[in-house]
Amino acid sequence: MSASRPIRVLVVDDSASVRQTLCGILETAPDIEILGTAADPFIAARRIQEEIPDVIILDLEMPRMDGLTFLRKIMAQKPLPVIVCSTLTEAGSRILFEVLEAGAVDVLPKPRVDTRQFLLESTVRVCDAVRAAARAKLRGSRPSRPLVEAKLSADVVLPPPVPGRVVAGTDRIVCIGASTGGTEALRDVLEVLPAESPGLVIVQHMPEHFTAAFAKRLNGLCAIAVKEAEDGDPVVRGRALIAPGGRHLMVERRGGSYAVSVKDGPLVARHRPSVDVLFRSAARAAAANALGILLTGMGDDGANGLLEMRRAGAQTVAQDEASCVVFGMPKEAIDRGAAAKILPLEQMHLEIRRFGLPAAR
Repeated sequence: MSASRPIRVLVVDDSASVRQTLCGILETAPDIEILGTAADPFIAARRIQEEIPDVIILDLEMPRMDGLTFLRKIMAQKPLPVIVCSTLTEAGSRILFEVLEAGAVDVLPKPRVDTRQFLLESTVRVCDAVRAAARAKLRGSRPSRPLVEAKLSADVVLPPPVPGRVVAGTDRIVCIGASTGGTEALRDVLEVLPAESPGLVIVQHMPEHFTAAFAKRLNGLCAIAVKEAEDGDPVVRGRALIAPGGRHLMVERRGGSYAVSVKDGPLVARHRPSVDVLFRSAARAAAANALGILLTGMGDDGANGLLEMRRAGAQTVAQDEASCVVFGMPKEAIDRGAAAKILPLEQMHLEIRRFGLPAAR
């Protein structure tokens, strides 16, 4: 895909109102073009034969052929970046993981238009997901530079860390941030961690209601416990806490240990939850007792926060380009000098073990 032309999108949904809403959202972005719409996969297949889109937005519940079957056919015959946009993925972990394992780049809820704020945030989420999908590694193409838009920093949620104010604690914690491609990357990392691993706090860019299903599914696959974070949850060995969609997640000091705080707030770096917010809180509360890891994703969320962690004495790691689905967030962190190490995804679990297991201390 050339950076000089818009990203062409095909919207596939049996609901005329949803197609209209999605098209209205996409039309607000100057770097995105609506290639067409389709009410079912058969119509979509004919459209693809006429002209290949850069990104497909796909519903799951449709007549004649369901979206998951169509997704599998696309990925088997001619892989294209597909974003699944459906209410089904909110309902349970099984269907969520099935669409990700089938090759979907991202999953989104149906856009809400009941309030202006939800519509504005849906616009940001959908357009950013399309940009990320267009740059995702499916055919080995070199990603283009995304359109840069204004965004808020972590200052709107949490003040920056002040040097010299952090007192070393006894526990060690691991903070991980990820976006596009991160659901499968996190699964690869967490599945191979032993039960006595250090406590993990994770921000994965996902919408509200999706993270509970995501955490539930991981909990059934991993030796460590995995749960959607709740306000006040302690960070303990053998457990990973995942930020709930639509809420910021922060680490707070509790004596010689840590707990998490779940709070509302504006979008930070165009996201809520934001990796920058988590990493800044870790720099303030844990400093050298923290390990920060930034995984695949588009944009720069987490880059500034990882730099703050490094300056506070934390160990910091960014995923390498070869193993990223989208080398955006890690690249920004590397360019800013935030990452002390650059590692492939398959080595992240070893870094966590070295940092936090009793034998490695």
